[in-house]
Amino acid sequence: MAKDRGQHNEQACKQVDGEMTRFFELFGKRWTGLIVAVLTEQAAYFADLRRAIPGISERMLSDRLTELSTAGLVVREVDAGPPLRVAYRLTDAGKALEPALKELSRWAESHLPSGGDNCPEQFRG
Repeated sequence: MAKDRGQHNEQACKQVDGEMTRFFELFGKRWTGLIVAVLTEQAAYFADLRRAIPGISERMLSDRLTELSTAGLVVREVDAGPPLRVAYRLTDAGKALEPALKELSRWAESHLPSGGDNCPEQFRG
């Protein structure tokens, strides 16, 4: 007996929805969230992003910025120079992530063990 097309079976109802799947396909990748978090503060040049995110390689940063640009979250702007410099800033869609990122940061502060932040208080954001 065929089921009504408007109803889902129990297995289908337990699957993750498409929006969460799309979100984590992008933000589940290492470094992506940190790049967006840095850019929520202000636009940044490539070298500044690299310094702000210890451990990220130039290639990985470039790849993640390309993905974020393709997703419509980041805009790449070339300063004519000299020297030629490339800056990145969030689009309105990227800026809309700020409240969610701040909430995730608060959650991590309350529920995850300390990461051993050694930065003096005056340098913390």
